[in-house]
Amino acid sequence: MAAHSLKRQLKTLTVPVFIEMALVMMLGAVDTVMLSRYSDNSVAAVGLDNQLMSLVFLVYQFFSMGAAIICAQYIGAGYRKRLTQVVGMALVVNLLLGLTVSALLFVFAEQVLHLMGVRPDLMGDALVYLRLTGALSFFQALSLTFSASLRSAGKVTYPMVVTGVVNVVNIIGNYALIFGRLGCPQMGVEGAAIATAASRAVATVLLGAIHFRKHIPSFPLRYFRPIPWRELRNLMLIGIPAMSENISYNLSQVVVTYFINQISNEALATRTYCANIIMFVYLFCLSITQGGDILVGQLVGQRRHQAAYLMGNYFFRWSMVITLTGSAVLVVFGHDILSAFTDNEHIIAMGVWVFVIDWFLEIGRTSNIFATSTLRATGDAIYPLLIAIVFNWTVAVGLSYVVGIPLGYGLIGMWVAFALDENIRGVILMRRWRSGKWRTKGLT
Repeated sequence: MAAHSLKRQLKTLTVPVFIEMALVMMLGAVDTVMLSRYSDNSVAAVGLDNQLMSLVFLVYQFFSMGAAIICAQYIGAGYRKRLTQVVGMALVVNLLLGLTVSALLFVFAEQVLHLMGVRPDLMGDALVYLRLTGALSFFQALSLTFSASLRSAGKVTYPMVVTGVVNVVNIIGNYALIFGRLGCPQMGVEGAAIATAASRAVATVLLGAIHFRKHIPSFPLRYFRPIPWRELRNLMLIGIPAMSENISYNLSQVVVTYFINQISNEALATRTYCANIIMFVYLFCLSITQGGDILVGQLVGQRRHQAAYLMGNYFFRWSMVITLTGSAVLVVFGHDILSAFTDNEHIIAMGVWVFVIDWFLEIGRTSNIFATSTLRATGDAIYPLLIAIVFNWTVAVGLSYVVGIPLGYGLIGMWVAFALDENIRGVILMRRWRSGKWRTKGLT
């Protein structure tokens, strides 16, 4: 396949993934924006919960991430039966995992929030939101698997459309239930939780229906008798390191959020506002990497390693240019952007400095997102995991605590530590990509 054809495919894959991921980010950001009209404390409470739910969703991605990578390689190699087996196993395991985690979150929500050090004045809102969204989080486990399977086959438009529908459902639900519109009671944070959980359920139903109609119409029992242990092993070979790397990062962020919570409610609210805004800066990097990794996985399945390497370098360069441009926009217009969310001048001042530091952070984050995800798409999943564990906990957690609390530099100092973590890992992982050691890690 010619280089210009691959680049055209990359564009075809990236645009829908970009729109889908923007809409996914909006799903969480909408709660923050609409609750900011309710109170800063409700934003801080929901921000804490969403940090935990992000960790939960990464647990659900354990098998869906593995399935996406393996499916891309199997499609490249033409293994249709094994493709069906992998997706079927991922759906069953994720459903069982989702139901278990949902039950635990509902029963032990209060204990979990106490462990996170939630302040008493935030506990009521945080508990309501976590109980409702956590109890129905199993829908997200299935949605992630359906969406990953569709994307691995290049059917990226369907998840995009579904996510758009879900955002509309969430916005209408938030408007009605947070503020008591359209004949509904005013429920505040509880209303936001109900709207968010319901929208995720809608997404699961729609994605499931599309998956059976457009991709894999059925899962014949004969494909699973005996149980395809080889495919389960491959899922775990990719899924466990992928999940563990993401859990390490997000768990470290939960710990960091605990530290920020000790500083002040304003620091916590600043982190929540900035994190939701900054997500849109590295959105293009995430989307082009996801689209590019579909092609990289298929090329590795065809054993076209040099083509995979050149494709990776091509979309990495575009990721860096666009991400840093977006981050520069936040540096210039940060005060105006934050003023649209809150009139607290202390939060705005802190947030502006966070945006300045974050420009340097995005250099490392772009390298990390690309190298970690693309190495994983080739089957090289262990190395990024080891690097992540070491630096997430020594630099992102350890150094941020020392600089932020004992040395007294607060949220600003902690963001400097985050930037160091991202950049150190970025340098190490890019060296791994350029070394070519991933060429021996394919699953076909």
